[in-house]
Amino acid sequence: MPEVTSSAVIPADVDTVWRVIRDFDGLTSWVPAIEASELEGDLRGDQVGAVRRLTLGDGGTVRERLVALDDRERRLTYAILDSPFPVEDYRSTVRVFPVTTTGDSFVVWGVVFDCHLADSERLCTLFGRDVFGAGLNGLVSYLSPEE
Repeated sequence: MPEVTSSAVIPADVDTVWRVIRDFDGLTSWVPAIEASELEGDLRGDQVGAVRRLTLGDGGTVRERLVALDDRERRLTYAILDSPFPVEDYRSTVRVFPVTTTGDSFVVWGVVFDCHLADSERLCTLFGRDVFGAGLNGLVSYLSPEE
């Protein structure tokens, strides 16, 4: 099972960063690759079991279910239900930690999934750099004060 983790220091306090990340339907605000997000059904974006449909920049769609949301631990976990990616048992977790010496936040975004061995390296790069890395850079931009 491949495992990929990306991380970044975000120049904002932990409560602000967590408010943005815990909004399961809010990725369009800070993840560049997401063109649109829509919740399916009657659950809100802060309710475990909520399903979001993401439209990617290339027109592809991904459906994900919120598996866990822990405000005390500042941890959100979701699973892919349907996607154009050749993965199974995809489970991703985002965590936010305070950087106590500066007042910034440290965000870790990781995933564990199954795939064919031949796809492993390409998918690890895609998720680690193009999804999580770009998303964390987008989060820095979104939360950075205008100069």
